[in-house]
Amino acid sequence: MNSVIRLLLVDDHAIMREALRDSLLREPDIQVVGEAGDGDAALRLAREHSPDVVVTDISMPGLDGFELTRLITRDFERVAVLALSTHLERSFIQRMLDAGALGYVNKSAGRTELLQGIRSVALGRRYLCQECAGMLAKTAADGDHPRLGQREIEVLKMIAMGHSSAEIGKQLFIATGTAEVHRRNILRKLELHDVAGLTRYAIREGLISLSDL
Repeated sequence: MNSVIRLLLVDDHAIMREALRDSLLREPDIQVVGEAGDGDAALRLAREHSPDVVVTDISMPGLDGFELTRLITRDFERVAVLALSTHLERSFIQRMLDAGALGYVNKSAGRTELLQGIRSVALGRRYLCQECAGMLAKTAADGDHPRLGQREIEVLKMIAMGHSSAEIGKQLFIATGTAEVHRRNILRKLELHDVAGLTRYAIREGLISLSDL
């Protein structure tokens, strides 16, 4: 990533885009290279300007934020997506993270949190504003997420980082067969089916970052 973060703003409300742009102009390490009012325009501008970060709303005409994020993360390997939305429902947050967004900031959050989010995802780190993190933590505590043991979390992180069961066993001083059992249990608990799914989960939950891959 360059020392200056090249940023693309995507929001169907022109007043919101203008307010965000004017606020970000004060930051010496952030350069707004383009603005779009819908997902289709955002894709064209992403190809034209090669931004480091795309800050996008979710509810937009035509291509919405979910699909835009999926296409951006599929077609532009080094572009990070930060959702900026009024939606605080867990389903919206989860869907954006599942689509490939590295961060999520509610529009009611302060400017400081938005800037933290932009700078974090630009470095390949996951970021959730306080309200969003609190929402996910609450639903997890209420039983929305299965609980993994500490050893299972260690194994999950190593699987997501590309280690084989033999390598995991060697590094954690457990038998290869035991590592395989942990792998099967993790997949069962998380209702996932492959390493790609485990990797997405580990990134989404902040267990690893893109720089670990």
